[in-house]
Amino acid sequence: MRKVIKSLALGVLATSISTGALAADRYPERDITNVVVWSAGGGTDVVNRMISAEMAKFLDVNINVTNRPGGVAGSLGMSYVHRKRADGYTLVGLSESVVGSAVQGGWNQKMDVWYPFIVGGSPDLISVSAKSKYNTLEELIADVKKNPRSIKASAGGAGSIHHLNLLALMNGTGAEFNYIPYPGSAPAQTAVMTGEVELVITSLAEQQQLIKGGNLKPLAMLVANDQELEGFGTIPSAFKAYPSLEKYLPIMQAIGLAVRQDAPDNVKQKLTTAFQKAIATPTIQKWAQDNFYVLSGLTGAAASKEFAFLESLFSWTLHDLGAAKVIPSKLGIPKPSELN
Repeated sequence: MRKVIKSLALGVLATSISTGALAADRYPERDITNVVVWSAGGGTDVVNRMISAEMAKFLDVNINVTNRPGGVAGSLGMSYVHRKRADGYTLVGLSESVVGSAVQGGWNQKMDVWYPFIVGGSPDLISVSAKSKYNTLEELIADVKKNPRSIKASAGGAGSIHHLNLLALMNGTGAEFNYIPYPGSAPAQTAVMTGEVELVITSLAEQQQLIKGGNLKPLAMLVANDQELEGFGTIPSAFKAYPSLEKYLPIMQAIGLAVRQDAPDNVKQKLTTAFQKAIATPTIQKWAQDNFYVLSGLTGAAASKEFAFLESLFSWTLHDLGAAKVIPSKLGIPKPSELN
């Protein structure tokens, strides 16, 4: 009797494995859901809706985008998707801002539970009020070096990518600004225009209309190349005046989507192919050009390596700022200097 039961159990298991493999091979057979961890209308949401629409054309099914914001740094949406079956029918739309969720107590998973696809992001830049006396980054740095912490700077919330870029600027130039945190990019930019702070670091996508409208004066891009902005002119790279910044920058946004890492290889391959074709379409290329997005296109191991770096950088920065509830090493997150 035991042999019969064992034989039946093995038969059920074999059938289950065979059925799963067959389902993965025929993937996708139905519509896919992409759960964005941030609110509708935000940068991550907009990018995910666009890339999902393009990917759907190559998968021959719909990709329905929904939003599940909340928790800590996107933890609610990530937890929801991670509880779903690893069959490729539920994706998560995310950004680099989620990488600090674990050390802030949002959940207990590292970013390696995801197989990510990175669309890209908009580069950060340093701007001051249009009424500011500063016209170049060199003038600004010279003043703050004479009087450390005398100049207030905003860069979104503590531990954000913009804050990390401010820290990188200080490390690369030796200038010590007085950092004033704000709950987001919009209030940080408003603070410059109202005179609460002297400078702001946010993305070009976020600042472009304020620059064109004459409210902000850009001093330098925090990437290696100059940027042409229609209606304004050339925004120089900070690297020209301060080559040492190459040791710390650029720290770029990483907006995209992911499937569970333990999804079948065939599922991940089909998603990868659709993603690569989608990001090369004229629709995505034109949108990126019009909105000052640098397209990444990283997938698989390369995308995972990028998120591992950002997870390490964000987590240990939050720890050093006293904003981490969990020591990164307890989660197995190495320091940036320990990464290969």
